[in-house]
Amino acid sequence: MKTRFFGIALAVVAGLNGVANAQKNIVETAVEAGSFKTLVAAATAADLGGALSGPGPFTVFAPTDEAFAKLPKGTVETLLKPENKAKLQAILKYHVVSGTVMAADVVKVKGAVSLNGQRIAVKVDGGKVAVDSANVVKTDIKCSNGVIHVIDSVILPSTDLIPAVADKAGSFKTLLAAVKAAGLAETLSGEGPFTVFAPTDAAFAKIPEATLKDLLKPENKDKLVAILTYHVVPGRVFSEGALEAKSAKTVQGSSVKISVKDGAAYVDNAKIVTTDINAANGVIHVIDTVIMPPAK
Repeated sequence: MKTRFFGIALAVVAGLNGVANAQKNIVETAVEAGSFKTLVAAATAADLGGALSGPGPFTVFAPTDEAFAKLPKGTVETLLKPENKAKLQAILKYHVVSGTVMAADVVKVKGAVSLNGQRIAVKVDGGKVAVDSANVVKTDIKCSNGVIHVIDSVILPSTDLIPAVADKAGSFKTLLAAVKAAGLAETLSGEGPFTVFAPTDAAFAKIPEATLKDLLKPENKDKLVAILTYHVVPGRVFSEGALEAKSAKTVQGSSVKISVKDGAAYVDNAKIVTTDINAANGVIHVIDTVIMPPAK
């Protein structure tokens, strides 16, 4: 009771400025603002209100009511149904980052890992900041357990598993055929999470055609499994973490070397051409060469 009274008194003295907000938690601040009714209702339906009222700290990219209104008609109503609670939780957690990340820090990074596990892309262009497809329209609303940045669109995590993400990309046909021949499709569609260094069709084309055909034969399945699992690392390893670690132990058992040469990132002898492609059960980094495990 004393804490509540102190908070009210301080709010009066501060004239409801930023200091007052700092005495309220994220949920209280959102409720008081009046422009996050849908977000608050969603957090309640997802049983996340208590967590976002906890000690944190958290950084919330908060979509306004107008942002939720941009979603296709009936989407919000469907998400609020009890049977869609897990999906709603995944979406809301994708808007939350652990720790207090102020605007001055946001603009210095290219991405941030959300509580959902997937990575939010951050882009700065001409002084404007975007997280995924949403524009940041207001920053640094301080709360007792973190900070809120207001965004103009709801951002959505990937709901596709790794094989589906690769299939939709259209440039991993050989990889998917190899994964199927090796009996790994079910594994890569599992809970994971996994990090996949995915060679493109052009990368596989560097291998002699006869060699590739031999690898896809049933009698060479063990060798194919060894090669493919050498491209997979347990857990989600995003680009910054991979470069910092300088190596990663693969599912095959051996470790890949991660390095930077002439400003480009490499895993072993393969150039990483695209990074941090989200999947529901992991992350994909695209490489231009098939990497081979060391001979035993």
